[in-house]
Amino acid sequence: MQFSIFQVATAQWRSEEQSGSYLADTIEKPKANKWTNNFDAESLRGAKVLVTGSSKGIGEQMAYHYARFGAKIVITARSKDTLQKVVEKCLSLGAQEAFYIAADMSNEADLDRVVDFALKKLGGLDYLVLNHIGSTRVAMWDGDVEHAKWLMKINFFSYIQMAWKALPSLEKNKGSLVIVSSLAGKMPSPLTAPYVSTKSALNGFFGSLRHELAMKKSNVSISVCTLGLIDTETAMSKVKGKVNMPAYPATEAALNIIITGATRQPELFYPWFTYIWTLTKDWIPSFTDYVVQRSYNYNP
Repeated sequence: MQFSIFQVATAQWRSEEQSGSYLADTIEKPKANKWTNNFDAESLRGAKVLVTGSSKGIGEQMAYHYARFGAKIVITARSKDTLQKVVEKCLSLGAQEAFYIAADMSNEADLDRVVDFALKKLGGLDYLVLNHIGSTRVAMWDGDVEHAKWLMKINFFSYIQMAWKALPSLEKNKGSLVIVSSLAGKMPSPLTAPYVSTKSALNGFFGSLRHELAMKKSNVSISVCTLGLIDTETAMSKVKGKVNMPAYPATEAALNIIITGATRQPELFYPWFTYIWTLTKDWIPSFTDYVVQRSYNYNP
């Protein structure tokens, strides 16, 4: 199972973190699945990567992993001060180059500016990793249509605009689009209706675009990453006292995402059993609904 393999790899990385070395070969040694067999850590050395939503959480952890692999990185988020600290750490961890650009993902002009900045600083792109999200409450929908529109602008429309802007460079470099999505986009859950709608839109759009690129014999791969609950500070603060489900490590989720993109896999389910849940909603829908609804604490 990929989950146990990446637990081992990440545990070994943690033990080496203080010395600044990253044992990339520990990820290559397990032979239990296709991904680890095909993953070549050296393929990321010098790779040109743009990661959005990278001042904290999963995006920050992806930046650090890419740095340990020796990539060239551009990161973006809203907080200039935080981004600067992440860049400094990336350079200390082994990134060949690291740059940041502060931007607002709800601003269409900023979206093009970020991609142009990355293309200029790195000389092109091998990976565009779209990971940013807008803030939303974990609560019953109260009819706020304007918030749903705003969230769709950040969580969906910004993704497709940045993807389109980056596609020519990705095509030239046989690059990869990596889309960070959620189990909520595959299996709707309560208290998150606007968020669920944005992730469902991502899955549909990039699933369709993947077919179109294949039909055009494009060099660009698309990986859609379906994540369960991850233990980021933001997520934990929002779900505290509201959900009855385990959260999984952001650093392991980040490593899974990176390897999925590097091996050009069309999908990732992390942790692995999220894939099973996507099947149960069709196999035994009544049971699935029962479990989902009772995973949330709600008293009318």
